[in-house]
Amino acid sequence: MSFTWRYLVRPDGSFSRIGNINGSLDDISDEELARLHPADRDEEEQPDRPCSRCGGDLLLYWHGPLMTGVWMELCSACDAHRPAARAFIRWYRDTDRDPKALPQLFEDWETEIMHAHGWARAPQLEPPESPAPPPGVTPRGRG
Repeated sequence: MSFTWRYLVRPDGSFSRIGNINGSLDDISDEELARLHPADRDEEEQPDRPCSRCGGDLLLYWHGPLMTGVWMELCSACDAHRPAARAFIRWYRDTDRDPKALPQLFEDWETEIMHAHGWARAPQLEPPESPAPPPGVTPRGRG
C-alpha cells in the first residue's frame, strides 16, 4: 500500500491535506476535490486561535504527525527567523502563489517544527525488489 498526500489550495491560501491511499485521488480534479472537502468544513474544525508564543494572529495551525502530540503553529512574527517557516510565510502571502510548491513547503515546515521538538524524519526506504519468478511452469498450490 502506498500513501501520499493530496493538497487542495484555495484562493485565499488556505488548504486541505487529504490522504491519497494507493493513488485513489489521482484521477480527481481539484474542482471535484473542492466539492468533496468544502472550505466551511475546515472552519468548523479549526476555530481562530492566537499564537501561543506572542498572542498574535496565526497564518496556520496544524496537528503534528500522528501520536506525537505536537501542535504546529505558523506565526509571521515568531517564525520569520526559521528558513522553512519563512519560505512558507512568503508563499502564503503571495497572491500569485504556485499550488504545486505547497507539498514541499509543508513537508519542510513540518520537518523544521518537529526537529525543534526533538523529532527527526525517518528516511523513506525503497521497497525491496521481488525475487525473480521461477523458470518454467509455476506449480499449483494445494487447497
